[in-house]
Amino acid sequence: MVTRDTGTRRRIHGLPAERTSFVGRRREIAQIKRMLSASPMLTLTGPGGVGKTRLASRAAATLGGAFPDGVWMVDLAALRSRELLAPAMVEALGVHDHTARPPLEVLTGHLKDKRVLVILDNCEHMVDECAVVAGAALRSAPDLRIIATSRQSLRVPGEQLLEVPPLALPDRARPAGLLARSDALRLFAERAEAAAPGFAVTEANGDAVVEICRRLDGIPLAIELAAAQLRTLSLDRLLAQSEDRFGLLPGPGALPPHHRTLRALIDWSHGLCTDEERLLWARLSIFAGDLDLEAAETVCAGDGLAREDIVDLLSSLVDKSILIPKHDRAVVRYRLLETIRDHGREKLEESGQAAMLRRRHRDHYRRLASETRARISSPEQMSWLALLDADHTNLRLALEYCYTEPGQTRIGLAMAADLMYHWINGVYLGEGRAWLERGLAIETEPSDVRAHALWTDGILAIIQADIPSAEATLRECRALANGHQDSMALAYVTLGEGLLALGRGDAVSAIALLEDTVSRFRALDDPLGVVEALIRLCVAYCSTGEHALAISIGQEALAICDRHGQRWHKAYMSAVLGIAVCQQGDMRHAAALVSEALRFNRSLHDQRGVGLDLEILAWIATAQGRFQRAARLYGILDTLWARIGGPPLSGYLHFAAYGEESKSRARHALGESAFHAEFVMGTELDYDEALAYALDERSAGTGSSAGHDRLPPLTARETQIARLIAQGLSNKEIAMSLVIAQRTAEGHVEHILDKLGFDSRTRIAVWVSEHDPARA
Repeated sequence: MVTRDTGTRRRIHGLPAERTSFVGRRREIAQIKRMLSASPMLTLTGPGGVGKTRLASRAAATLGGAFPDGVWMVDLAALRSRELLAPAMVEALGVHDHTARPPLEVLTGHLKDKRVLVILDNCEHMVDECAVVAGAALRSAPDLRIIATSRQSLRVPGEQLLEVPPLALPDRARPAGLLARSDALRLFAERAEAAAPGFAVTEANGDAVVEICRRLDGIPLAIELAAAQLRTLSLDRLLAQSEDRFGLLPGPGALPPHHRTLRALIDWSHGLCTDEERLLWARLSIFAGDLDLEAAETVCAGDGLAREDIVDLLSSLVDKSILIPKHDRAVVRYRLLETIRDHGREKLEESGQAAMLRRRHRDHYRRLASETRARISSPEQMSWLALLDADHTNLRLALEYCYTEPGQTRIGLAMAADLMYHWINGVYLGEGRAWLERGLAIETEPSDVRAHALWTDGILAIIQADIPSAEATLRECRALANGHQDSMALAYVTLGEGLLALGRGDAVSAIALLEDTVSRFRALDDPLGVVEALIRLCVAYCSTGEHALAISIGQEALAICDRHGQRWHKAYMSAVLGIAVCQQGDMRHAAALVSEALRFNRSLHDQRGVGLDLEILAWIATAQGRFQRAARLYGILDTLWARIGGPPLSGYLHFAAYGEESKSRARHALGESAFHAEFVMGTELDYDEALAYALDERSAGTGSSAGHDRLPPLTARETQIARLIAQGLSNKEIAMSLVIAQRTAEGHVEHILDKLGFDSRTRIAVWVSEHDPARA
């Protein structure tokens, strides 16, 4: 594999968007930078609510320029199973691994040559496991840096500790006009203004604000919760109530002062809620991660909460800063901070309703999985899969409930099997197999549920190229399905056997099995199954040279996709049909079909589909005699398949011979030196540029794509920002102009300075005036 020059890589940020402004912490951020320069591992400790997560995220954002392979946050708060730690890190880093390798091996393999900063957030409930995974990652990746947040040390060799203090408190004697110099006071003032527009710290109210901040010990979460009460309380009333609550704070003797302050503040916030709000708060604590309105209504309504009141109660809890809203496309999702969730969970346990809520939660996500499987052939296919992706942490929690609660394993196994396309669609392929095999090991009695899980596991194993496991699993499934006359299981087993025959290069057997599969799925009136079989049947006939028949089959499959709105499967069918059309000599039509597939898979972030599309486009380029393009596409593919981690053409191993022949032909036509040069240029493109090149949206390579859209070596976005700098705009004005966060704009400016080797914005402006044809 050719290693890309880190100077050409896209800088990736996997940090959460900042919902509110960040206040203070300059000293701590500077300290974090110094400590990370001396050690690869830093743990931020301190009580809940002191701001460890926000501090880690802000510090990481300021360090982004030093980590060309990305800055990523892994939120561990929602994890309930220790076995899911490594898979969660793989998922958070965006690694699309399609192999059967253990997740920790995938993680260390991905990180070994990367310069990455990872935040492990909320480690306290699995300290030992975090220590094992962090230690293994650091040993494998010399340029890796980790910031952990935890209420205690992870005890990793070389770990440094930084106890995060509360925000600086104001001096009682300081004049009100200078109070904004206190971080605690600034935070209160900003959050209070958001809760009660027009609020400001003045000479008249300054002493009251100072006293409130002091009574709250400068704890950021406590200050934010208190400031939110100004929606309904006057400042004087807030001060009086804080005196009642926090004047002496006897509290449990075992708790340190800051813990007692925060606990008392959350108890106070709880007391200010209505009975219905308190009940909803407790019930929402049953969720992992975030949730949508429908989940809240389905799981939390009843027994004192009317379903029609849930939406207003959610809004009220948002106003009180108990819930944090997150806008995900057209949907609003909600989450509780872990400290708030813990309080709600205590109240839920005290109520005696926890067991009932856990069952309701499981039932909701079991129905979601089942309904998605039933609607997978509908035009809403992608919307349902997107919903599963958004709810992945809650699906995990529901599965864990099934596998740990006596008598519930069969339900969990059925749920894991219904999630087949969720496992295939995202970064969860290995995790899906783990859930299936965990359930199969427990639920061993012959049943239709076991048969469903077996063929699902077999199909996933084929995608992972774990052929021995696939063969054994499908063999057991066939025996079970024959005994139970299970038509659906027999159809999928036959499909799997056809895929295995294709992988062996046995086209004759594959055709017989796949034609049988088509007949079985037609009898079941399963259009998705029919399309799955027709895609592979088209491939099989391509391999026997029966191109006209392959095209006819492909067109039939496309018609079914159009009738049922199956856009995802249409993309795969279009790509495969492109092979048959190419073999008949219609290169233009073939390229159009595959490019259409690539555009859709790019929008879906289906990197396995993208890899298949790029492979076929490289074959078409070779067939057209465009050998330079083919070589560059193979360079792009080399980087892509390495990132995915799976075998090239995972699930389509029967195409491997096409690729080797095409690459060999391009190398011979260009000569080794020229082929290698183009190949390297492909490896140096970032993901977006690579796909734009593959789609002929613009050419790629040094000096070849400037035009008016891009000024090499800058990306299109960096060019846009450089032009705004040349117009004299500040970072804040750039952010407003482009509707992006100011932090994002600052990151782009920093990257531009790095790429151009400049030390000031003025030099960027001069460079743009000299090199930008759009300013001529």
